Amino acid sequence: MSEDRRRAAPVGAAWCSGEVRRKEVSHSRDCSPDRGGPHQHICRGIFQIEKRSCDVLLTASRLEWTAIEPESPAGFFPNRPKSLKVIINPYSHKKEAKQVYHEHVAPLFKLADIRTDITITEYEGHGFLVLKECDIQEFDGVVCVGGDGTASEVARALLLRAQIDAGKDVDSNFTPVRAPLPLGIIPAGSTNILAFSVHGLKHPVTAAMHIIMGNLQEVDVCTFSSHNRLLRFGFSGMFGFGGRTLALAEKHRWIPSKERREFAVIKTLANLKSEDCEISFLPSKNTHLDNQERKRNGNGTNAEEQCSEDEWKSMQGDFINISIMAIPCLCSMAPRGLAPDTRLDNGSMSLIAVRNSTRADFIKHLKQYGNLNNQCNFPFVETYTVQEVKVQSRIENRWADDTSEEKADFGSRCPSVVSLKGNCPWNVDGDLMEDSSEIHIKIYSHLITLYGRSIEECDESTVQCGCL
Repeated sequence: MSEDRRRAAPVGAAWCSGEVRRKEVSHSRDCSPDRGGPHQHICRGIFQIEKRSCDVLLTASRLEWTAIEPESPAGFFPNRPKSLKVIINPYSHKKEAKQVYHEHVAPLFKLADIRTDITITEYEGHGFLVLKECDIQEFDGVVCVGGDGTASEVARALLLRAQIDAGKDVDSNFTPVRAPLPLGIIPAGSTNILAFSVHGLKHPVTAAMHIIMGNLQEVDVCTFSSHNRLLRFGFSGMFGFGGRTLALAEKHRWIPSKERREFAVIKTLANLKSEDCEISFLPSKNTHLDNQERKRNGNGTNAEEQCSEDEWKSMQGDFINISIMAIPCLCSMAPRGLAPDTRLDNGSMSLIAVRNSTRADFIKHLKQYGNLNNQCNFPFVETYTVQEVKVQSRIENRWADDTSEEKADFGSRCPSVVSLKGNCPWNVDGDLMEDSSEIHIKIYSHLITLYGRSIEECDESTVQCGCL
């Protein structure tokens, strides 16, 4: 057996390319002594034999190997990209994005023979400008490396580029067209909700393998508009506590990210206030989700049970927080998701309205996100499955924007509202969005495609949030 001793080759070298098939001719060699049945399998794996990758099978009596050779990827991974535009945010989290990409992702792309064109962003909005000006037809997909802010900016850029190319007037009531290319998200930020939602975990190699194998997941997207003027595309939005917390965190960018988020949460809780709003919504026509919702609200407020699906409904009063989410928004602090009954592609949004309550009760509600209990199982929390939502503030809008927009065209609208004077802004995908007298949120099915697979359930038991 000494002359047949071979060294093992990394599986990635043979499989990352997604281009494998077995030859008809195989080889074998007798092994002795014979132990057990002659065809009993002892082990099997991919080994390198004479500089060729082989499928090797060891039985009780024989050693067999079959050569593996490249072929066209069409039979295995038909959506496998060959050329990618890569956008890296070097300032994400602890400035680790470049290291994450070059150490964990770039080698896999090289093994898979994927060509890449890399841009290191230098300022907010740089990624959008790159995608606005480049010839995207040269690429099979776009990859962003960073956190939620980076992923949101690139996704928004792809969608806005699609509207530009289609000649859509975004200052009118329009129906958006789909993003032209799939988007891959390599998580490397302080928050990675979008990556968690599509991959189930924060793991750059897992995200890279989804891209290499061409796994595609269609995802719903919302439009956030005011008086028929598009403000932005997004996957989720929060008004009230979520907006105030983000605005306070943005005012203290000099604090490290984790400590900054904890400080903002505690400070906002200490000054907890409600917003006087009127919420109008169009209930979803998805019967399956409505049944889930009625079950979820069994011990809470079941306001929608009597609603007709063909007309708008409304409620008004003081709300501590209002969330509208088109994706489940999974993260380490919310293993079931901020909207656990929402999926990536079901054509519906979750509306979660938290009415005025005591600070202690609201904290209990927040703590429920950190485990598998129902965070909506409180009498002051109302949940709905909706297709459209309008949120109108019933007090004079005194929100002040301390920053001037440097670019005038719609594609460069990246609101950076950091003032805490007056009314509350919106938190859309972790970015601040200017408030308006009325915000209209509408969902559009399968508006963008992400590299990945839908994660239905999270197996984690309990995750503790250190900030509460």
